Amino acid sequence: MRHFDFAPLYRATVGFDQIANMMDKALSKDAEQSSYPPYNIEKTADDAYRISVAVAGFSADDLNIEVKEYALVISARKSDEEEGKTYLHRGIATRAFERRFQLADHVHVKSASHANGMLHIDLAREVPEALKPRQIEIARSEDASVETDVVEAKPVN
Repeated sequence: MRHFDFAPLYRATVGFDQIANMMDKALSKDAEQSSYPPYNIEKTADDAYRISVAVAGFSADDLNIEVKEYALVISARKSDEEEGKTYLHRGIATRAFERRFQLADHVHVKSASHANGMLHIDLAREVPEALKPRQIEIARSEDASVETDVVEAKPVN
């Protein structure tokens, strides 16, 4: 695999460090990303999403969910309650894991629930009013003279 050097990008831009860091992380972690546990990402509404992770064998106390540095981190560690058990076949994997999801700007975790071996995490995108598009009204003058009135901005959405 190729290695990309983002040092020139850091020198030539101001405030875009997050994009370069995200690209650097994506390129370096593709090879080591595990497929355990399996998960789904659903779009439940225009600005709402749900991540469903199959966590069979884990209780809600074994799971940990946290958001740090624009990343949703789901981790699990099974408690040592199975000592002394003898398995003839062990097909349910209960090994510790950590799964990371990169969150876009203005995406927040709304809730999390655990039922029937599935962990559901609901997310929502909440764009601040200042960043939403606005319609600017154009002042029209009836006569040929130019008026210097203040134009009032109205929100579109």
